[in-house]
Amino acid sequence: MKNSSNEFAPPFQDAPLLWGDLTWEEVGALREAGTDMVILPVGATEQHGPHLSCDVDTVLVERVAHAVSARTRVPVLPTLPYGCSLGHTHTFPGTLSLRPQTLSLVVEDVLGDAIAYGFSRVLVLSGHSMNAAPLRVALELLRERFPRLQIAQKHLMDASPRAAQAYTADAQDFHANCAETALMMHLAPDKVRAERIEDDPDRTQGTFFSYTVPFTSKNGVTGSPSLAEAFQGADLFEMLVEDWTAGVRLALVEQPPLPVEF
Repeated sequence: MKNSSNEFAPPFQDAPLLWGDLTWEEVGALREAGTDMVILPVGATEQHGPHLSCDVDTVLVERVAHAVSARTRVPVLPTLPYGCSLGHTHTFPGTLSLRPQTLSLVVEDVLGDAIAYGFSRVLVLSGHSMNAAPLRVALELLRERFPRLQIAQKHLMDASPRAAQAYTADAQDFHANCAETALMMHLAPDKVRAERIEDDPDRTQGTFFSYTVPFTSKNGVTGSPSLAEAFQGADLFEMLVEDWTAGVRLALVEQPPLPVEF
């Protein structure tokens, strides 16, 4: 869409700037106007206990990314709904997982195109903890291909120390816990089966090895979702959006610590 001055007219300022909604001319106009950053939300489709839908990680990361975009005007790429969830195995039906190398390659391919259009700052924002290693591989590959690229790979709870504390208050190895359940109660209450909420403790403390979910959880939950309330989810969502907005605004102007000539 163009205004009467034949210039790109972005969507309403209180709406997220979504890459998939734009035309090629509008994407190009963003770069001409100086926008050089994009956000890629990466979710997962995996079991979240008896009480939450399998798209929790995708819903949460997308909603946060969109809200941050609305405040910062940084465009958001389409959310990847699949992550690396092999640790959930097939014991609890519902999980659909990519292999680590597949996720890395998909992210590298998608971001390679965005970078080719001139977007040189990238935030890869994940809603699933176990996406971290494959996303780090993609980061390394992209930095090798594009030496001037500024790229960060983060989990939602990395927004701030207070966000991390909120996520892990009832379980360090959290999954479908109080925080995630409260967020879903606020953002997507129709996806919460309140009558099926069952707590299950974090059994990973003090272990030497890393175990798949069936070895650590009886019902696919780790934490205390019974403590969750919708108002807690509203507060945590605003915290995440506020803290990620602050981080992205800093990222928009950050320069490398040292100048390097290529």
